[in-house]
Amino acid sequence: MIPLGKFGKTVMQGLTLIVKHHRIRRGSAIIFFLTIFTLLLYVDFFPNKVNLHPGDVAPYEIRAPRSAEYVDPVKTDELKQQAMEAVDDVYTVDPQVVMAVESDIDDLAGQVTQIQLNDELTIDDKVNKLQAAIPFELHSQVLGDLATGSPSDVRLVHESITTLIIDRMRSGVTPQQLDDVKAELTARVPGYGFSRSYQQYAVGLVQHFTEANRFYNALQTEAIRAQAAEAVEPVKVEIKAQQRIVAPGDIVTQQQILALQALGLLQPRHPWITLLGMALLVAAMMASVLFYLRQQNRDIYNNINHLYLLGLVAVIVLAVSKMLVAIEVARWPQFGELFGYLAPVAAAGMLIAILLESRLAVLMVAVMSLFIGIMTGGQLNFTLVAFLGGITGVYSVSKLSQRGELATAGLITGVAVMLSIFIVGLVDETHWQLLLLSGVVLGLLNGLLSSVLTNGALPYLESTFGITSSVKLLELANPSNPLLRQLLTEAPGTYHHSIMVGNLAEAATEAVGGDHLLVRVGALYHDIGKIKRPYFFIENQMAADNPHDKIAPTLSTLILTSHVKDGADLAREHKLPQRVIDIIEQHHGNGLVKFFYHKAMEGERPDTVNEEDFRYDAPRPRSREAAIVMLADSVEAAVRAMKDPSSGQVEGLVRKLIKDKLMDGQLDKCDLTLKDLDTIANAFLRVLSGIFHSRIEYPDMQKEMERRKSSRGGSRK
Repeated sequence: MIPLGKFGKTVMQGLTLIVKHHRIRRGSAIIFFLTIFTLLLYVDFFPNKVNLHPGDVAPYEIRAPRSAEYVDPVKTDELKQQAMEAVDDVYTVDPQVVMAVESDIDDLAGQVTQIQLNDELTIDDKVNKLQAAIPFELHSQVLGDLATGSPSDVRLVHESITTLIIDRMRSGVTPQQLDDVKAELTARVPGYGFSRSYQQYAVGLVQHFTEANRFYNALQTEAIRAQAAEAVEPVKVEIKAQQRIVAPGDIVTQQQILALQALGLLQPRHPWITLLGMALLVAAMMASVLFYLRQQNRDIYNNINHLYLLGLVAVIVLAVSKMLVAIEVARWPQFGELFGYLAPVAAAGMLIAILLESRLAVLMVAVMSLFIGIMTGGQLNFTLVAFLGGITGVYSVSKLSQRGELATAGLITGVAVMLSIFIVGLVDETHWQLLLLSGVVLGLLNGLLSSVLTNGALPYLESTFGITSSVKLLELANPSNPLLRQLLTEAPGTYHHSIMVGNLAEAATEAVGGDHLLVRVGALYHDIGKIKRPYFFIENQMAADNPHDKIAPTLSTLILTSHVKDGADLAREHKLPQRVIDIIEQHHGNGLVKFFYHKAMEGERPDTVNEEDFRYDAPRPRSREAAIVMLADSVEAAVRAMKDPSSGQVEGLVRKLIKDKLMDGQLDKCDLTLKDLDTIANAFLRVLSGIFHSRIEYPDMQKEMERRKSSRGGSRK
């Protein structure tokens, strides 16, 4: 082997630190599960997609594995085109044209009148000027008649023709209608009774000044036609399950391609783009979960093992769901769209709720339900059923008291899935026979599968990731547990003491917001080390002899303090969770065994007594649960030793013991505040008040019997 040398060792140490860095490990976990989830959604276990194009010859028969519908673009476009063609062209009237025509006729009338009234001009001069002023050609005789005519007659002609033209133009005249309108107005001129020359002049006014003022509006026409096209309902084609889409030897049509595409049976044209889109969708869902954890539960976010657990649970459930859907498509296509209802999303919800957190379980159920919908070709019914079943699974384990209740949770989940299938089936108008079959059978099978997966995976996940679930704690709290039964048999006083400590600690933990179930179990097992030497502890000494009276205080201290190490060893031997072992190891901290320390100080050589020899060789509590068990242990032992305690004496003793632990530094490593300590003391006092309450003093039974006997004898006399 080639020696690395100093530089090589430095590089290896650096790489090791990088690999162990929590951000690197979290990033690696994200990339790993992003890849796994994307492949689960994208890859088909049993490929059933075909690569066909319009005009290809179908190599084999293809039937619809499920019901679906798609929009027929050809027929839809035909209807839209018909709707657009039914819309007439839109024309708009330009009011400026009417105003301009009226103004031009008025100007011409003024010019003609001015020429007529000019006495300095000869008849020929007037004719020439009229010919130049009038914008249309007139016969010389007509011009001569105008030159010698009356201005009032000319004004009457202009007013009449202006009214005739303007009235017609107000309703709009299109360029296509202009010639017809001019002809129409010209035909109406004789009706005014003008002279022949003035009638020709009036016709010239009509022909020249009548203009088109109603024009085609392309923008408005296209907008209305677009609205008409949008109002057309898409033509939908419904496909029934097991309907034949393509027969062997068929020339594939565009309609068949659309049907295959709607059923998800057609290979994508650009698979890499589809894969990229799938990866981005998975990344977005993972980012939402991580963002939630970062904001709401930093403990899980910072614990790489918990992130791996979360991803592993999701992978297992999605893989099982993928296999069920794939097996349906490949082996039993006649069942249509049923197997998607078996997706055991509820198992993921139950496992995450039991092992990590209920709110996180709800979020994961929502994300995984979306993934189930993608797996099944984007069918919303599977997504809804998976979501409702998953939420029910989370709720059903929220108050779990023992592992056997997981079967009940599975039954509740199965009923919820069954009802969800019925509801979705009613919305989809599924045939009642198929609805009944899928609802009852698949609903109950989903609940059973979810329960089996949860029950089977829970012990392995607990041990692999070092998580102490509520189910595990409930099992440990069962009095039939072998270790607790051994404690009851060999150290009954310690067993009773542990139960009392558990009552005190659980009440205090609930008051300050800790894990009360962990505290209860930790209290039950905190003194199991006393099993090895039970009679060296006062609560187990039934006889009057105390073995500590015959040995030195230092040896007594060694025997007493060794129960912590003995208890931790027993706990590891019986594979108790690490969190319970931590409470066993920390429930005394490095506190002083005061009784034997003071006994040694009262001996013959107090100057040789070392206080450290009379302290527990154990770590101080590092969690509020361990600290509460320590306080409850001290309080229970001290109060039990009191003779005829009053409520005031008990309260004084409880607060003194808590203060002594605080001043001795035993609570420095945990996160309890002074306010928490006051709350804990009040919780202890509430429990103790139920134990040391005042009782009725019953009379001496022997004296009472003698009194009644003498009373009966006196009555007989």
